Amino acid sequence: MSGGSVISEDPEYPEFIDPHNELEDTETQPRYRPDSLRSLCRATRFTEAEIKRIYRGFKAECPTGVVKEDTFKGIYARFFPQGANTSQYAHYVFNTLDQDRSGLLSFEDFVHGLSILSRGSLDEKLRWTFSLYDINGDGRITREEMTDIVNAVYDLMGKYTEPGIEDNAVTSKVDSIFQKMDRNNDGVVTLDEFLECCLNDEDITNSMAVFDSSI
Repeated sequence: MSGGSVISEDPEYPEFIDPHNELEDTETQPRYRPDSLRSLCRATRFTEAEIKRIYRGFKAECPTGVVKEDTFKGIYARFFPQGANTSQYAHYVFNTLDQDRSGLLSFEDFVHGLSILSRGSLDEKLRWTFSLYDINGDGRITREEMTDIVNAVYDLMGKYTEPGIEDNAVTSKVDSIFQKMDRNNDGVVTLDEFLECCLNDEDITNSMAVFDSSI
């Protein structure tokens, strides 16, 4: 988990409880805060006012100052229709944001990911998406990894837009995408192959635009 420093009371941020001792007596534990506003502004595309607003919402949902995966899944589920199976896709998103695989998201982890998805360049968004599909983090996307993500997407939304979707439809979708991306037919998609394909595919480029927003 990135960022954070041990401090006493700070007027700019409410304090963070040490995430590794969140079940302990908070009176005796060191407390944490995010990196300074100035450094977060430099690292993201948010203004100081926006970061303060995002932080207030973050702390309201996560009073300990960090997010565990189960909490993240619960928050994520609120953005989708009741009954949608968001758990698996939320798991993959959490892992993508949790770059050091600590099992906890700090405010820095959260705001950096949000900055990329809402204000990042197309290249940055595509690189983030690649890391989402690259489930084991080895720098390559396998057909199995792509299948897992596509299945998670259909669980998330597809069954509402395409009721009764069959496994062979998922397989067909993956085969089509994979064939397009795997330029040298070696059975894996590298970052370079992924970027080249996406940047030359208008449909994919347009789909990335849905993340553009003002917070």
